[in-house]
Parts: sequence; structure tokens; C-alpha cells
Amino acid sequence: MEILSSFIVFEGLDGAGTTTQAARLAGYYGSTGRACHLTNEPTSNPIGTLIRKILKKEISTTPEALAMLYAADRSDHLYNPEYGIVRMLEEGNTVISDRYFYSSIAYQSIDCDSSLVRMINAYPSPEFLIFIDTPAEECMERIEKRGGEKELFDRLEFLRQVRSNYLSQLDKLPSGVHAAVIDGRKPIDEIGEEVRAFLSPFGF
Repeated sequence: MEILSSFIVFEGLDGAGTTTQAARLAGYYGSTGRACHLTNEPTSNPIGTLIRKILKKEISTTPEALAMLYAADRSDHLYNPEYGIVRMLEEGNTVISDRYFYSSIAYQSIDCDSSLVRMINAYPSPEFLIFIDTPAEECMERIEKRGGEKELFDRLEFLRQVRSNYLSQLDKLPSGVHAAVIDGRKPIDEIGEEVRAFLSPFGF
């Protein structure tokens, strides 16, 4: 499988802290002068915007349709000639993404045939995968503290299954993908230090 060099992906349950840590790493790189592009999935592009409406339960669709929308958003995210990840990498940026295809396999495989989800997400792997491992119970507490309406997948038992799916993926990563599992219950600063300690030996 193709590996995209200088591509760093953060993964975890909703509420795990991936968005915070991705932003902190991008800020750190910016302070050191490293060319860096921070991005996320679902994207803010048209397909990603539609996905977010589904997650907020503003629009209803089938699990299979949602899985295919995620895959389509990811294709555009990777290969769009104007703003895609591949172009950003070719221009010399380190790309940091809050979520990637691991999220689809972890989440969509619960309500869809996992072989279908894997087939439509046969995209290149990142060089680095950082899984912020926060228990489902802790994530739900954080989600509750945010207030507002819960999103489509914000259910305790569902998130427990998602975590199990993530851990299964970590056991089957292709060679060339460097992975770290970091305890998401630790203080934010400590997690950030562990992230940088993991990446530093590789020159990142």
C-alpha cells in the first residue's frame, strides 16, 4: 500500500481530543518555521458540509450512503488539484489531519458491511498515525459538558464499539506506517509532549 510521507493523522473517538492535539502540533510546527498544513475530516468543502448536516441530524440518510459520502469527501480531500493533501505534500508541507479513513472503518463498519467500507476507502496510508485513546465513558462526559444536541454517533455503547474497531486496525497496519497510542485521559500539555516525543526521532 502507498504511504504518504510527511502525512500525520490523529484518530480517536468523538471527544477524545484529536482536534485539540492536531491544532497544537500545527501551532508548534508553525513556531519552529516548519511548513505545515492543518486539515480535518469531514472537510468544510461541499461533500463534507453535507456530512456534517447528517451528523447533526438535520438530514437523514442510510448508513451506506453516509459511508459513501465520507469516501467521496476523502477522495476530494486527497486529490483536489487546488487544495488536496497530495498537492500540499508536493509543495513541501507537513500535512496534519484530524481524522482520515481509519475513522470510516471504525465508525461506518458498525452499521455497514465492513468489506464495503474498506473497499471504498482503499486510499494511501499516512506515514504517522496517532491514536488518542480515551475511554468511551470519558468521551461521553466531555460531550455532555459541551452542551447542545448530541450528534449521530454520540452514544456510549456505539463509541465502545468504535474504540474496539480502532484497536483492531492498529494491529493490522501496513509496514511503513508509524503508530502511537496515547492515553487521552492525561493532561492536554502532557499529551502534546508525548506526540512530539513520538515524532521527533523521525525528524518531525
